[in-house]
Amino acid sequence: MLELLFLLLPVAAGYGWIMGRNSVRQAQRKESSILSRHYYKGLNFLLSDQPDKAVDTLIKMIDMNSDTVETHIAMGSFFRHRGEIDRAIKVHQNLVSRDEIQPTQRENALKELGLDYTQAGFLERAENAFLQLLNSDKHYLIAQQQLFSIYQTTKEWDRAIELAERMVACHGDNDEVSGRLSHFYCEQAQVLLDKQDTTQALTLLQKAVNADEKAVRPWLMLGQQALEQQRYSDAVAYYRQVAERDISWFSEAVPYLEKIAEETDDWDGFSEHLQAHWQACATSYLAMVDVLLKKGETEQAANYLLEQLGERPTMRGFKTLMGLYIDQVNDPASANSLRLLKDLVERQMEQRPKYRCQSCGFSGRKLYWLCPSCKKWGVVKPIKGLDGE
Repeated sequence: MLELLFLLLPVAAGYGWIMGRNSVRQAQRKESSILSRHYYKGLNFLLSDQPDKAVDTLIKMIDMNSDTVETHIAMGSFFRHRGEIDRAIKVHQNLVSRDEIQPTQRENALKELGLDYTQAGFLERAENAFLQLLNSDKHYLIAQQQLFSIYQTTKEWDRAIELAERMVACHGDNDEVSGRLSHFYCEQAQVLLDKQDTTQALTLLQKAVNADEKAVRPWLMLGQQALEQQRYSDAVAYYRQVAERDISWFSEAVPYLEKIAEETDDWDGFSEHLQAHWQACATSYLAMVDVLLKKGETEQAANYLLEQLGERPTMRGFKTLMGLYIDQVNDPASANSLRLLKDLVERQMEQRPKYRCQSCGFSGRKLYWLCPSCKKWGVVKPIKGLDGE
């Protein structure tokens, strides 16, 4: 009897192994059947234009198989691109809340959720999502860009400065981030200037200068403050830095330098600086015409302007030249004709833009340091050519 028992033990063990294996296969088939049923059920809902029920059905599949996470991330993104933000948020929120999904999958879902919130206008929630991704090796760049966009929209310049300084400290100097940081300092400085907090504003403007050596905006703002405080020598020094940083912005500094020359009667110093950059813009050589006129040298001014127009023609120059000829014409009929032509040119100039974005082509008569169209900093510049400088 004992021998028979020992003989039956291997048989029992083999039977148990076979039954266990069959049980696992049955469970797998059952799970596969359930997943397949949910999958086709969700697909039917989508095809029958019942996306709400489709979302609920597909979310149930996550409880059973985490391998479908990427599919659900794509599904949520699909809803967002269709403008169905509430469904996209529902899918991505469900993924982010899961403890069982992998960290990389959770970061992917969190990024998409942040984009959902941004498109829906829930900027505070979007900010929280992207702040969590700043330490991600894969997503920190897009998180940084989205956070900058949020802070620019809400005009939270102090938070934008904090983020930019953090990026520079963590990832080193970057021309784009340094340029942004300089503009953020200038924006915050303007807020303080509006509150009459000049001391702190000047400190921020100095930081803006240090953040980006190519920046011209802080020098223009420093020059304006010095001019308002009648610190003319400081103002001249600040405005002269504009040409050193970016000659294309010299046209913005010339009117202030001319005003300082009027206040200090230092036309020789003004002329010297104009001659160093006379080829930079129409504003420069037109200012030289004003200097000659102030000296009573009308004929020399007309000849000088005619020479400049031959090399760099502009509508502003033509208008000024017609104004000079009107005063020299003795025939009333000819003077009236010139005056009419001058008025027509002036009206045309008033309708033409003064600034254009170098990135997207946006143009207008008002200067925007942040392009309203492409949302890039420092890409809007004075227009060159016949209609501009």
